[in-house]
Amino acid sequence: MKIYTKKGDTGQTSLIGGVRVPKSNIRIHAYGTVDELNSFIGIVRDMSNDTHIREVLYKIQNLLFTVGSHLAAHPEKSKMKLPELREEDITLLEKEIDAMNEILPPLTAFILPGGHPHVSHCHVARCVCRRAERLTVELSESEPVEPILIKYLNRLSDYLFELARKLAFDYGIEEVIWKP
Repeated sequence: MKIYTKKGDTGQTSLIGGVRVPKSNIRIHAYGTVDELNSFIGIVRDMSNDTHIREVLYKIQNLLFTVGSHLAAHPEKSKMKLPELREEDITLLEKEIDAMNEILPPLTAFILPGGHPHVSHCHVARCVCRRAERLTVELSESEPVEPILIKYLNRLSDYLFELARKLAFDYGIEEVIWKP
C-alpha cells in the first residue's frame, strides 16, 4: 500500500462515508487538531518514567483515535461501525485528576507554564486540547457532533493541567505564580 494516493493534491479530502470536502473544512481542522494533540501527548508519555502515567497516557492516545474517527466521519453518509467513547472514559480522567489533586498543594493563583521541558510539553498538550475542544464545539454549531466528544476533550484538558502540576511537583519544581 502506498502512503500517497494523490487524491488530496487539489486540496480536497474524503471523510469516512466518502464525502469529499476541502481540507480547510472545520471538520478537518477539528480532527487534525486532535491528531496534533495525540502527538504532543506522545511526547509527554515518552518523557515519563512513571509507569502509571505512561499507561494512562497510552489509553488516552487510543481514545483520541476514537475521537478523531468520529470527527472524520460524515454524520449522515458514514455507515462504518466506529469504536465508542463511553462515560467511563471520562470517569477515568476524573479519578486521575482527583488522585493527583489529593497530593498537590491547593491552587490559589494562576500559574505560568514552565519549569521543566516535561511540564512545558504537558502544558502545550493542554493548550492544543483546548483548541481541539473549541473547534469541535464550532463544528457542533453547524453539524451533528456527539456531545460526549466535547465532554471528553474538556475533561482531558483538565487532566493535562493537573498532570503538568503533578510533574512539576514530582520534579520538585516550584510553580511560578502569575503576577499581573
